Amino acid sequence: MAESSEFSKSVLDQLPIESFWDIPLYQWEGFWYRSYHLQATMALRSHFSARHDDIILASPMKTGTTWLKALCFSIVNTAARRNKTAAADDQHNETLAKTDEDDPRHRDPLVENHPAVYVQTLEVQVFTSNPLPDVAAMKSPRLFHTHLPYTALPDSIKTTDCKLVYIARNPKDTLVSMWHFFNKLRTPQQGPYPLEKAFELFADGVSHFGPFFDHILQYWNQSLKAPNKVLFLKYEDLKRDPIGEVKKLASFMGKPFAHDKEVEDVVWRCSLERLKNLEVNKNGVDPWVGMHNSSFFRTGIVGDWKNTLSDEMSERLDRITESKLKGSGLRFEI
Repeated sequence: MAESSEFSKSVLDQLPIESFWDIPLYQWEGFWYRSYHLQATMALRSHFSARHDDIILASPMKTGTTWLKALCFSIVNTAARRNKTAAADDQHNETLAKTDEDDPRHRDPLVENHPAVYVQTLEVQVFTSNPLPDVAAMKSPRLFHTHLPYTALPDSIKTTDCKLVYIARNPKDTLVSMWHFFNKLRTPQQGPYPLEKAFELFADGVSHFGPFFDHILQYWNQSLKAPNKVLFLKYEDLKRDPIGEVKKLASFMGKPFAHDKEVEDVVWRCSLERLKNLEVNKNGVDPWVGMHNSSFFRTGIVGDWKNTLSDEMSERLDRITESKLKGSGLRFEI
């Protein structure tokens, strides 16, 4: 995309800069961005007008974004298919009689593409395009995702009746997932980025769209102020009770399930084990960042940090977490 005049090189040179995995990040309004994320954010704020029936997913990096994209896309798809079938039944259209091909397990777009194809990230995929896409021409309901902090969102997202769905994850698993993910960008000669350096950066709040705790607290506080507009989900809750959490998610989106079979199907088709073993995710490549689709799926285990972080790191991050979240009412159980 064309560079935003507001974030030309001369402006970037005036912003605080840190190296994250040897990637320059710039601090703007208290959060850290890559230069092209900033340019895309300015384009987003200038050209995006939210609709009342938009659904915007939001998350820090490595907190369950791909899983949430799959779930929300499948919920919308399930509702659309149900409505289409009901309309056909009303017209006595016998050509849409139930067959094996009508079974959701046989008609799943997730088999064909990574979830990011269906739910694109505004500042990473949509507004990095050149020319910019005509998002106003997209049919409703539109489903997008963002890693942006709440304060950086366009005003129309905040002031319309569109829904915001946020997913967070305990900081230890987030850090470890981030470490594994960004190591995929390194060559065998470089080897993994030193874990100690990665830990210090995360602890200091330096990461894509970080600080992590500031990010989650912005959305947490908004979910307390406007629970009908902002739904705050925890990765750990989704793992513990996927049926209950997905039912809650669908109801919040205004797409409640008609019966238990529907929610069971969505949970099944979006399970991390199934997604990671689909051919498109085992061998496909993300066209936007050039990473293998498999990079977006690892263990998905709650508490996997225990296999990576030292006791000292764990205890220090516990202290930071307690300090940052004190008085907020937000807790993470691991």
